Amino acid sequence: MEGDGKEAAGKRLDWATMNLEGGRAVAGEKGDGNATRKPPMGIVRLFLACMISGGIQYGWALQLSLLSPYSQTLGISHSYVSLTWICGPIAGFVVQPIVGYYSDRCTAKIGRRRPFILAGCIIICLSVLMIGFSADIGRHLGDTKENCSTFTGSRWSAAAVYIVGFWFLDFANNTVQGPARAMMADLSAGHHGPNVGQAIFSLWMALGSVLGYLSGANAKWHEWLPWLKTAACCDACANLKGAFLTAVILIIISMSVTLALAGEEQLGKDDVEASSGGACSAFVDLFKCLKNLPPAMFKVLAVTAVTWLSWFPFFQYNTDWMGREIYHGEPQGLGSKADTFNAGVREGAVGLLFCSIALGVTSFLIPKLCRKLTSRVVWSISNLMVFAFMTVMVVLGMISMKGYKPSLTAGLIGPDPTFRGIALAVFALIGIPQAVLFSVPWAVASEVATEEGGGQGLTIGVLNIAIVLPQLVIALTAGPIDGVFNKGNTPAFGIGAAFALICAVLAMVLLPKTRGVSNATVMAGGH
Repeated sequence: MEGDGKEAAGKRLDWATMNLEGGRAVAGEKGDGNATRKPPMGIVRLFLACMISGGIQYGWALQLSLLSPYSQTLGISHSYVSLTWICGPIAGFVVQPIVGYYSDRCTAKIGRRRPFILAGCIIICLSVLMIGFSADIGRHLGDTKENCSTFTGSRWSAAAVYIVGFWFLDFANNTVQGPARAMMADLSAGHHGPNVGQAIFSLWMALGSVLGYLSGANAKWHEWLPWLKTAACCDACANLKGAFLTAVILIIISMSVTLALAGEEQLGKDDVEASSGGACSAFVDLFKCLKNLPPAMFKVLAVTAVTWLSWFPFFQYNTDWMGREIYHGEPQGLGSKADTFNAGVREGAVGLLFCSIALGVTSFLIPKLCRKLTSRVVWSISNLMVFAFMTVMVVLGMISMKGYKPSLTAGLIGPDPTFRGIALAVFALIGIPQAVLFSVPWAVASEVATEEGGGQGLTIGVLNIAIVLPQLVIALTAGPIDGVFNKGNTPAFGIGAAFALICAVLAMVLLPKTRGVSNATVMAGGH
């Protein structure tokens, strides 16, 4: 945030004040520091400078495809799995505003965004190692000594280690992704435009997702690296370890490329007036900003919130749905039931791989579609597609599970070939609206901030609130709803479909007619 410190405390905080008036702003008007207009960055270097988003998305793909099923093998029941994801919205709400505030004002020699990217990546690497080796750590902390091939009970020490690693991972992801998006907006502002910058970010996310889901679908890690298998960690667990070890390697590589090529300049200390409130002032200024948002930005936040209410059930339960509803497996079942569930999870990862390919292809088309149709039309159409796909998942799950009647499903094992094909097609096609989700809201918010005033770090922090609050709602309610209906993942997808339909209407009614072609330099960009 570009808050004004003591002088702004007693005044009405207009959105334009976030640029800081009178040259006290980040990248002010004096012509020094980052305010000096630089030659535009070439598209190839701009693309490579965003590589870190691909590395982070690789780990995020593993998290999405493997961790909900894996947590259940440690003894966390399906109705409580959603609560393990509550750390994501909490981390986003706490971390993003603070990181956005300080990254807009950071005067480190390597630039404003890169110090946070470096620190976050280090924590991510440590977190994924903790998650991957949680079963082994739990065994040393007092979990059962029985071999994992025969034990089907709970391993609470391993579950505790897993949850701690999961929380640190989400905190670190938020530390990196906010500055990475803000840096992309900084670098693309004024020449390429916000939709191009965010489309590149989305493309890297697609590439990272393709590799991540491919890694998660691989059932050979325990054969290639046999030392990953232990008495506490059998085949599926060892495969998870191997996938997460590759995540560490790729994050280190992508981080190094981004740090080398981003080309940020040091922000002069004279360009920033420190706020006396420190981290607390980040939240104070943020909520002042929310109170005085221009109507256009407030509407963007509202539509973004409803959009994420529709998407979060899919992110949370996608591969679990494939393992349970389509493959009829059980995460803690004996013999073939557990093997079938794991096969379904891997098949779900393959579906998410197809999803990422569709996302990557679509990301190339989004800037042109937004210029031709306007961003709000593209956003609305994407939500109609989400409504259709989640409705198919609800119907397919109900039919496959025979209405969730135990007497009819007791003997079911393995997928029906037709249902499996439909499920894979849905997973692949949902990548089209997912490309919109990962780029258009950010581009619209960035363009509104450019026209109305506001730093990109602040914009990311404010928009993030509209993302984390819906996630918090779904994380808190999905488990109880699951317990009430006792119909697996179907109720969560039904809720997602309903919100997607609502959002399709809201997007057309509320969103401004932006096209992502603004050539105005983003004030906080400095490039």
